[in-house]
Amino acid sequence: MTEPDSTAAELDELRAQASSGDQDALDQLVELAGSRNDLDELRSLADAGSTDAVDILVELAGERGDRVELHRLAAAGSQDAADILDELDS
Repeated sequence: MTEPDSTAAELDELRAQASSGDQDALDQLVELAGSRNDLDELRSLADAGSTDAVDILVELAGERGDRVELHRLAAAGSQDAADILDELDS
C-alpha cells in the first residue's frame, strides 16, 4: 500500500489505475486523500462516484461545522450531510 507521503508520480499512477476501474487504487486514493485532509481530491473522487469519498467529506465537514460543504453534499444526495445539518440547526 502507498504511504500517506506518496510522491506525485505515485498518486498520478493511482489516479490512472482508478480511472480505468481499479477499485483497489480508488480505495487507496480515498484513504490517502482522507489522511491528508485533501478536500479537493476527495471532492473529485466523490464527483466520480466514490461513496467512500463522500462519507469522508461528510465526516470532515461535520467536524469543522462547514455548513457550505454540508449543504453541497446534501444537495448532491447525501442523507448523512443532511442529518448533520439538522443536528447543527437543533
